[in-house]
Amino acid sequence: MPDRSTQLYTQDAILDILRDSVSQGDRAGLTELFESSQPVDIASAANSLEDEELQSLVDLLPSSSIESLVSDADEELAMRIAGMLDDRSLLIVVGRMRDDDAADVLGSLPRERVSRLLSEMREADRTVLLSLLQYPDESAGSIMTTSFLALRQDRTVSDCLALIRAKGAGTEQIQIVYVLGMHGELAGCVDLRTILSSSRNTTLATIMERHVISVDPYDDQEEAATLVARYDLAVLPVVSGGQLLGVITVDDIIDVIIEEYDEDLLRLAGANAEERLDTPFLRSVRMRLPWLLVNLVTAFLASAVVRMFEGTIAQAVALSAIMTIVSGMGGNAGSQTMAIVVRAIAREDVPKAGVLAGLAKEAITGAIDGLAVGLVTGVVVAAVYGNLYLSLVVLAAMVGNMVIAGTSGLLVPVVLKACHQDPAVSSSIFVTTATDVLGFLLFLGLAQLFLPLIV
Repeated sequence: MPDRSTQLYTQDAILDILRDSVSQGDRAGLTELFESSQPVDIASAANSLEDEELQSLVDLLPSSSIESLVSDADEELAMRIAGMLDDRSLLIVVGRMRDDDAADVLGSLPRERVSRLLSEMREADRTVLLSLLQYPDESAGSIMTTSFLALRQDRTVSDCLALIRAKGAGTEQIQIVYVLGMHGELAGCVDLRTILSSSRNTTLATIMERHVISVDPYDDQEEAATLVARYDLAVLPVVSGGQLLGVITVDDIIDVIIEEYDEDLLRLAGANAEERLDTPFLRSVRMRLPWLLVNLVTAFLASAVVRMFEGTIAQAVALSAIMTIVSGMGGNAGSQTMAIVVRAIAREDVPKAGVLAGLAKEAITGAIDGLAVGLVTGVVVAAVYGNLYLSLVVLAAMVGNMVIAGTSGLLVPVVLKACHQDPAVSSSIFVTTATDVLGFLLFLGLAQLFLPLIV
């Protein structure tokens, strides 16, 4: 059994204590664990508990510990815990949470239960949560919090300090105080450093920053993350019709960045962002099979091209071994370009020179890379097969396919973006299809043209 006299940070140690405390009904041990470890680490370890163990853990924990556990849990664990609580207990837990976290939990529950829970809440809490639940998933409004500090522009620094003292402890962030116009519209903001360095009688209108970067509640959360990263913001206001609705804090932005990165990484591989290692196999099959079938179609296209040159390959069997090198190197080169372009699109960092200039650059880059790789491949082919003409065909095909790879690696994501599709979702399949089909066509076409010299 792990030594409880020291702070425990490893996942295995935390999991051991959770299981040990649950089996013995040791509330004191759980209290000590929550005091000595970060809730996010406990939540991560709790993911490995069986349902029976998790139910026992929930029964032993006070509502404050359950709240910290749910707040730092991923969606799956949060829903497991929520399902183990009765409505009264869940209301207590949700009531202790930040409003944006509470909205996330409620948004994942069945509608019937959400309606019951909302009907039992205080009017003020119900109004706040309903305002957050109206926004689509992965929108700026869905991740904002309504906990912020705001004052009219005719108020003074003294008033601002009084507001911070009165409400700062219950507010998620106090480094920025927002300034409202006479009609309640967002007029500017003042950071804490400016407030503390100004005289108490100074009005906020004279020291506020009037240009405030904001986001609409229906904008995608990626847009919010891009703004925070570009302008080094600690907090991003959410504004609609000039009215300040809420703010997005940097910790939520970090979660968005990680979530979007994971999704894009999995989509590039044709995997589903919702799949985990412990996902039931039937569900995994349903998630993976459609993409594999699409890839099968493209494989048949490449196979059809090869079949067109069966006679050529039969006369020069060496072609069957070499053609996979040409297509494979083209696929690798296309993936390089595609990754760079998808990243640029995600960061809204596409050069102003435009697509034509980018195509020219990628064509030149592909030609140079193809020439270098083709020369090496040609030397090896000449050494193995003793045929200079076959080496020249390989060199020409490699240069051509590298040019195809570079240009398709740029064009495919750009076209998908122009069609309002996520470039990360299906770029790879189109780029690979282009390099395989056109690579085989180019290499075997040249081989057939110069077949008398190769055989």
